[in-house]
Amino acid sequence: MERVMSLLANKFSDMANTEVHIVLTGINRKVDYPLTKSVILHRPSFTFKNTRRPIDAFRTMLFLRKKIKMIDPDTILSFGELWNNMVLLSLIGLSYPVYISDRSQPDKDLGRVQNFLRKKLYPRAAGFIAQTVYAADVCRRKKWNSNITVIGNPVRTIKQDREIEKENLVLFVGRLIPTKHVDSLIRMFAEINVPGWRLEIVGGDTKFMTLSRDYQKLISELDAEEKISLEGEKEDVDRYYNRAKIFAFPSSSEGFPNAIGEALSAGLPVVAYDCIAGPSDMIVDGKNGFLVPLFNEKRFKRELKKLMGNENIRNELGANAVEIQNKFDANNISAEFYEFITDSNPVLKEQVVIDP
Repeated sequence: MERVMSLLANKFSDMANTEVHIVLTGINRKVDYPLTKSVILHRPSFTFKNTRRPIDAFRTMLFLRKKIKMIDPDTILSFGELWNNMVLLSLIGLSYPVYISDRSQPDKDLGRVQNFLRKKLYPRAAGFIAQTVYAADVCRRKKWNSNITVIGNPVRTIKQDREIEKENLVLFVGRLIPTKHVDSLIRMFAEINVPGWRLEIVGGDTKFMTLSRDYQKLISELDAEEKISLEGEKEDVDRYYNRAKIFAFPSSSEGFPNAIGEALSAGLPVVAYDCIAGPSDMIVDGKNGFLVPLFNEKRFKRELKKLMGNENIRNELGANAVEIQNKFDANNISAEFYEFITDSNPVLKEQVVIDP
């Protein structure tokens, strides 16, 4: 979410007659992605503490309302379900157009209070930006908003390095959380047992989980240490994409899986579960990868083994995979966002506020 917002801010700031402000309202107001000098940042002066969460949440809302009135923007873009609720609630009674976008699983249960707020506040937004067709359908079905468009994430292009030799390697990239089903992938790969092939899992534990220990234990129990490895978090993940020949992604819950986009841009055929949202917007079954019915491990193993055993199919699907770069090109995606949050509004837009 932060990566996409930073990219959009930079792209918007390059557009003629456009001034871009970012209002940081999260607990951690650190900027982790590069921003151009022309992007104007605003941070609350107080520290948000969980020990006084209700008070600091209210202070944040007051700060947001005051800051927006001071900036007096032509249009506002907000990302993230909980933050969308906060922004819309903070600006009640003001006439600024607020465009919102949910960034996780489209029908995610936010809890009774947040679900109620979303039901009441989302219709007040000037428009809703869905990451996937399914997300747009959910928005329409739940009557959150009537002005809906579908814009995927800009896909980071993985430069193919011809000097890095390809290996018989199946790759997974992602956080180690239960819904990614890495344990299932480990078991499936071990059962396929194609000689000469390895599975490398790139990604680290989250703040509240240490699944890597369980996965390492599973690998040991399967006596698969020589062919399956946990690589942890890596800054040089592009090198893994360049070494691999296949990408495997058995996730069951996504908003928009950036890892699939990156793998396709690197020319890797992808085997993924056809989960609620995301994979089907990027993978055309049999053309650039395989979409497998959710939790159908037998089919997942069959498609994975097919790719491992047939270089011609891998090459054909891999050649088609790089076309993802055109569909989700950063310049095109940024232009679609800009057009929706400006041209779809009858007032001439010159100033943009985005709230991550």
